[in-house]
Amino acid sequence: MSEPEHDGEQSFISHLVELRERLLKAVAAVLLVLLALMPFANKLYGWLALPLIRHLPQGGTMIATEVASPFLTPLKLAFFVALFIAIPFVLYQLWAFVAPGLYRHEKRLAVPILVSSVILFYIGCAFAYFLVLPAVFAFMTGIAPAGVAVTPDIGRYLDFVLMLFLAFGLCFEVPVVLVILVALGLVTPEQLAGSRRYAIVGAFAIAAVLTPPDVLSQTMLAVPMCLLYEVGIFGARTFARPAPAPTDPASGA
Repeated sequence: MSEPEHDGEQSFISHLVELRERLLKAVAAVLLVLLALMPFANKLYGWLALPLIRHLPQGGTMIATEVASPFLTPLKLAFFVALFIAIPFVLYQLWAFVAPGLYRHEKRLAVPILVSSVILFYIGCAFAYFLVLPAVFAFMTGIAPAGVAVTPDIGRYLDFVLMLFLAFGLCFEVPVVLVILVALGLVTPEQLAGSRRYAIVGAFAIAAVLTPPDVLSQTMLAVPMCLLYEVGIFGARTFARPAPAPTDPASGA
């Protein structure tokens, strides 16, 4: 085996070892947070269920239709909360792994993108919890036919809320996506501004798919997406520039 090939193989193996270490650190962080949260799993679920419980009829309760649900459902929630809390550290491990191979201009753009994407995801989840969930459950419990007892299952409720959190968290990433597209040179801010009408239609179409079948929750997702689209255009004009032709990282470009 020639020396360059040997060096290349050693470099590949060292990258795999580093990736393994980064992944283990990320998993360990999630597990540590999970262990800290496990004693409070039931309280976390009670906090998560508040938007629904406040709109249940007088004397209404939630139910568990499976034998293990009272234990597994709060534990599942604790895991997702642990992941939610640890995600900045997980992303830092990802950044520490890929940063040495990036060009200087890519590093300048990547850091604000990572930070803003985490913040926007958190804002999207908070928006869903404090504004959307109360409105959705007020609507759902209000239209229940007479004589029908509203007693949601705790497992189904958790799945529904997590899906809504994910939908809002991802949809709030619109500005980050637009800045990345402009930075890669795939579109220009002017093209994005010219496609505003299509973006509005697309926002309402996405909201119709991701939210419950009521106009209120669909509007509460579509309108922020439209506003964030404008924020993304502004951010693309301010921060993003088409990437220059790549040069050797060793040259310091």
